[in-house]
Amino acid sequence: MTDSYPFDSVPAFPAAEIVSAWERELPGTPVSSIEIVTPIWRLAKLFADDRRRVLQACGVDPATLDLLSVIRRAGPPYRLSTREITVRALVTAGAISQRIARAEQAGLVTRSPAGDGSRTVVVSLTRAGHELIERTVDRVLSREAQLVQALDPGQRSDLAARLDQLLTGVAARLAEPG
Repeated sequence: MTDSYPFDSVPAFPAAEIVSAWERELPGTPVSSIEIVTPIWRLAKLFADDRRRVLQACGVDPATLDLLSVIRRAGPPYRLSTREITVRALVTAGAISQRIARAEQAGLVTRSPAGDGSRTVVVSLTRAGHELIERTVDRVLSREAQLVQALDPGQRSDLAARLDQLLTGVAARLAEPG
């Protein structure tokens, strides 16, 4: 399947068929996760592909959007240390450094010393960076709101709570030794 398939041609997802096939082919193998994990993977791909198209139309890549979003969400004066950005973006310091360099080259952010005598570097949004993130976030979030309209507000709230519970449980399980 390619990134450019039309949404109306996507077949219904056959997770139950996959479960049945594995139960037939490998009896006794635990298959209960398939009807949860497989649709999540499928949704992640659909959301990522759609977001990539929206971002391309806005003229920004996902990594730059993430960097600008982290700084914008900090509130005025829209500046954070590189360390704060790394913690909030959940990526490595090296990845943040590359993102900042690209965004600075594009005129979207500036770097400067913190001014407190430390070696801390702060990154600030420029006017162009602020305008880009305002325009882009509105388009991305409006589009994603359209995509989840099949669920009413109560269902969205319930799903968000269940996904948070699942994410917390999976993260805890993965953090366990062994």
